[in-house]
Amino acid sequence: MIPWLRGPEDPLPRAELALGAASEAPGLVAAGGELGPARLAEAYSKGIFPWYSVGQPVLWWSPDPRMVLLPAEFRLARSLRKTIRGLLAAGRLEVRIDSAFRRVIEACATAPREGQSGTWIVPEMIDAYAAWHAAGPVHSVETWIDGELAGGLYGVSLGRMFFGESMFARRTDASKIALAALVAFCRDRSIATIDCQQRTAHLASFGGRELPRGEFMARLGTALAMPPMVDWTYDLRLWRQLDIPGTPAEDAAS
Repeated sequence: MIPWLRGPEDPLPRAELALGAASEAPGLVAAGGELGPARLAEAYSKGIFPWYSVGQPVLWWSPDPRMVLLPAEFRLARSLRKTIRGLLAAGRLEVRIDSAFRRVIEACATAPREGQSGTWIVPEMIDAYAAWHAAGPVHSVETWIDGELAGGLYGVSLGRMFFGESMFARRTDASKIALAALVAFCRDRSIATIDCQQRTAHLASFGGRELPRGEFMARLGTALAMPPMVDWTYDLRLWRQLDIPGTPAEDAAS
């Protein structure tokens, strides 16, 4: 049995108490309660996240194993590197952080997903993460091409860990460019782990892999003990973290 949260005074249990692999819902920690910045902060600091659909109560999860992308192990495909270099050299690509958060999360909510007919980013979740974004810990990484929002992602930053939530693309490779930009940012700011929650072949193609929950929780503890990120700006020099020139002049000289 999992606990039912009746109000904000009911704490989430430890992630290690999640249902096991033999259960009907492996990784489920608790159900119920309301979303809000305080509850979300508690959940993420315990290695737990919400995931549910319309008509369901809030469901709280901590899967074992846990999918992560370690920035040091990120694999940038040659074709994507060429695309980014070309767009930068032509002055057509700009990466922004937090300039259009609401547009990003709403686009993620409506983006079609293979094998899925609905979305887990329900209206209540959009409002909760938007409120948490206003408080500081939630961020969007945005790909702007020719002055238009072409794709992006959003996630949570606590200490020196980033918890990736969802991505969308309106143009080819736009979400991949946002992910590459996030990795470059994380390398520059000593963020060693990007949480991806559950395994997908797409993330595995970038070098993502699964960690046992115990190892993930150890990484989380280390990250939470480090100072939180304050400066969330993206500038062209960060592309050098991926061996990509950041300006047309650099590109011409390389």
